[in-house]
Amino acid sequence: MAHLSGHDRSQLLLLPEAVDDYVGPDNPVRFIEAFVDELDLAAAGFARVVPKATGRPGYDPADLLKLYIYGYLNRVRSSRRLEAETHRNIEVIWLLRGLKPDFKTIADFRRDNRAAFRPVFRAFVVLCRQLDLFGRELLAVDGTRDPRRSTTRTATSPAPHSPPLCSRQTRSWPGI
Repeated sequence: MAHLSGHDRSQLLLLPEAVDDYVGPDNPVRFIEAFVDELDLAAAGFARVVPKATGRPGYDPADLLKLYIYGYLNRVRSSRRLEAETHRNIEVIWLLRGLKPDFKTIADFRRDNRAAFRPVFRAFVVLCRQLDLFGRELLAVDGTRDPRRSTTRTATSPAPHSPPLCSRQTRSWPGI
């Protein structure tokens, strides 16, 4: 009996033409979409909710917030990793409707709206608990600080009275 093998990559397939067909009706990204669409982002304290009349249009803060909520649910916190997800993950492509912000835009959004994230994430977690959607094991703490962490000064420089790293001479080794 032979092993299971995949399809030939050069074979033409009749795939669904809509991205919506790839995202099931019970997928968590649909809940993220509904949650963020119901928020009043201006009242929550997000910047640039009303676009400027001149200049290049920016990304909607609701779309970037959807990306961050998706990232926190799936343990993707880096702005560069979130950017990579916008190019390859079909759920994120559906969630952002094909938008592909770069890592700097994602990082700037986090920096500019740091104070507004906490109440929004708290409301999201409370709603998830009320609706019994996610278990508590998916909640994560971002930016924890460990006071026991070594600094580069203490980790790289030896103490002044410590012996050298190699105290033997290579000529005394047998066979050399």
